[in-house]
Amino acid sequence: MPSPSGRHFLQIPGPTNVPDRVLRAMAAPTIDHRGPAFARLTEEVLAGLGTICKTKSHIVIYPSSGTGAWEAALCNTLAPGDRVLMFETGHFATLWRSMAARLGLDVDFVPGDWRSGVDPATVEAKLAGDGARNIKAVCVVHNETATGVSSRIGEIRAAMNRADHPALLLVDTISSLASIDFRMDEWQVDVTVGCSQKGLMVPPGLGINAVSAKALAASKSATLKRSYWDWQEMLAANKSGYFPYTPATNLLYGLREAIHMLLDEGLERVFARHDRHAEATRRAVKAWGLELLCTNPAEYSSSLTAVLVPAGHDADVLRELILERFDMSLGTGLGKLKGKVFRIGHLGDFNDLTLAGTLSGVEMGLALSGIPFKAGGVAAAFDYLTESARHADGSRSSASAA
Repeated sequence: MPSPSGRHFLQIPGPTNVPDRVLRAMAAPTIDHRGPAFARLTEEVLAGLGTICKTKSHIVIYPSSGTGAWEAALCNTLAPGDRVLMFETGHFATLWRSMAARLGLDVDFVPGDWRSGVDPATVEAKLAGDGARNIKAVCVVHNETATGVSSRIGEIRAAMNRADHPALLLVDTISSLASIDFRMDEWQVDVTVGCSQKGLMVPPGLGINAVSAKALAASKSATLKRSYWDWQEMLAANKSGYFPYTPATNLLYGLREAIHMLLDEGLERVFARHDRHAEATRRAVKAWGLELLCTNPAEYSSSLTAVLVPAGHDADVLRELILERFDMSLGTGLGKLKGKVFRIGHLGDFNDLTLAGTLSGVEMGLALSGIPFKAGGVAAAFDYLTESARHADGSRSSASAA
């Protein structure tokens, strides 16, 4: 097969495209991870992640995937047999539930339709009914990468507070961190779970926990077995800028550069950019006459959009056609959504022209696939992007005149 010309469009919901600045930063020589230069690197990265998580709490970084960060969150805060409240919002919430069960936790798994987020009223009712305070943690996926559905963490915390329940709040931000507004301290999140390869724009390999004082206190009496994942060893070494074992030095170079890019742009602008691209994508989908998987506009994801194909058609056939003809990768349907949806990632290092190319590739693929649709999705997205740009320019002009 001849190599395709041009650049591959990686439009899955992670790993995302790695910016050239981050790639260049990672190309630096590896340094002594016991030396003073590395200590400065560690301190800078930990402080930057605190800003992105909007927290003053401790940050822990593991050489791992997000799955490792999931396990660290559970095994540092809980004991065998502890009851945890989890919610079936999609494939990754289901995997986290399976991990919790394998670790020996008693999981109350609230069933869901994979098209909706966590209902704060259900959280409140479950906790209010737990008079014996057996539920030790509430575990929520902020943005379900398999479905394009975001749960409302602030409202969930408010529900927990109304129930006056002491359970910890553990939140998976793997596909929301640095893409969708997240406020760890304001929302009283006890453990934030993240990773490097999505909104943080770094290759896979770094798992992240942000740890509240309440979670840190719980870790001192938690009895689930842990060694590699022990927060205490990490935090003790981090005090002087080091790790208890060999860190992923060059990934940390990349993370430092990515943090600089995000903070230079400004987090609110980053979130607004993701919101714009998500709305433009949804307008394209609706103009095509296709159906969004997410049913509640209040829960639309700004990181990705999951699109249902009509019955009798296979989303993976469409994905394969688009990859072969246009060298663009879209996300597959996961778990029980296999073959039913394709996922458009619009997070990370992404701009209007990238979105234009992505949506054009999808529309051309639909035209070749035999899937019934209406032309004009790309035009609908263009109209929205152009109008929002005019509005932004007008706002800046008014501000300058004032």
